[in-house]
Amino acid sequence: MACFKSAIVLFFLVSLVGSSSAQLTTGFYSKSCPKLYETVKSVVNSAIQKETRMGASLLRLFFHDCFVNGCDGSLFLDDTSTFTGEKRAQPNFNSARGFEVIDNIKSAVEKVCPGVVSCADILAVTARDSVVILGGPNWDVKLGRRDARTASQGAANNSIPTPTSNLNRLISSFSAVGLSTKDMVALSGAHTIGQARCTSFRGRIYNETKNMDASLARTRQNNCPRASGSGDNNLAPLDLLTPTRFDNHYFINLVNKKGLLHSDQQLFNGGSVDSIVKSYSNNPSSFISDFVTAMIKMGDIRPLTGSNGEIRKNCRRIN
Repeated sequence: MACFKSAIVLFFLVSLVGSSSAQLTTGFYSKSCPKLYETVKSVVNSAIQKETRMGASLLRLFFHDCFVNGCDGSLFLDDTSTFTGEKRAQPNFNSARGFEVIDNIKSAVEKVCPGVVSCADILAVTARDSVVILGGPNWDVKLGRRDARTASQGAANNSIPTPTSNLNRLISSFSAVGLSTKDMVALSGAHTIGQARCTSFRGRIYNETKNMDASLARTRQNNCPRASGSGDNNLAPLDLLTPTRFDNHYFINLVNKKGLLHSDQQLFNGGSVDSIVKSYSNNPSSFISDFVTAMIKMGDIRPLTGSNGEIRKNCRRIN
């Protein structure tokens, strides 16, 4: 009898742990919104054709949403009288971008299936499509998330790793949301696309001479003055070699001390993940496989499902 009771308790514990992600399925909208994928991809493709950088910006929104209380679309909410949103949190302010593209996608989806698809799910599909359009891998996106009714600037400030994070901080930040060290390295490979503001790499190009390629440092200094407040918003590509194509060149850069951000080069600086970076630099298929696995895993972080949350009509405000 004791063994039977223990088994029952274990069953319920496992059920509780896995219940949220288990309710996400790749065919969640197959009947309720069959035109979802083509509708989303059309808008994403148009946005990236207009500005290639937007693909990286949209992918980054998914990271910044999922790391703060789960993948629940809370990042999109504007401030209200009852809560301060996440858009003005330090990692997002004057940095997170692409919200107007999400608005356009939501409007297009609402036209084909009103009141059905959450903003959180729209973002998950958008992130995948952005990677694909820029030459990266495809994967089946698990769906069924619902939207949060609140947001937390404080949680955003505390949960999202910064460009100045060291390796231990990166590992612990990802671990806090259930992602492994290998997941962290693979997901960091998203920096194979996109650009960073001078404020994010100024400290590295002037102060980290031992583990930064001297020629790259000088090049970046030309467009990022040492003095704070001068050229703060000037941009530089995160990937020196192929800044608009999703590939493994980010890791090749790191091996050659050409990571732009302090947090990038921390992944190859004599530490515990050097071997993973080296492997990805030599084996693109290994990186791609691990990236897809990690993206799916990240999409499973604490989703609202069932009757929790809501399906927002406008991603910027609760219904």
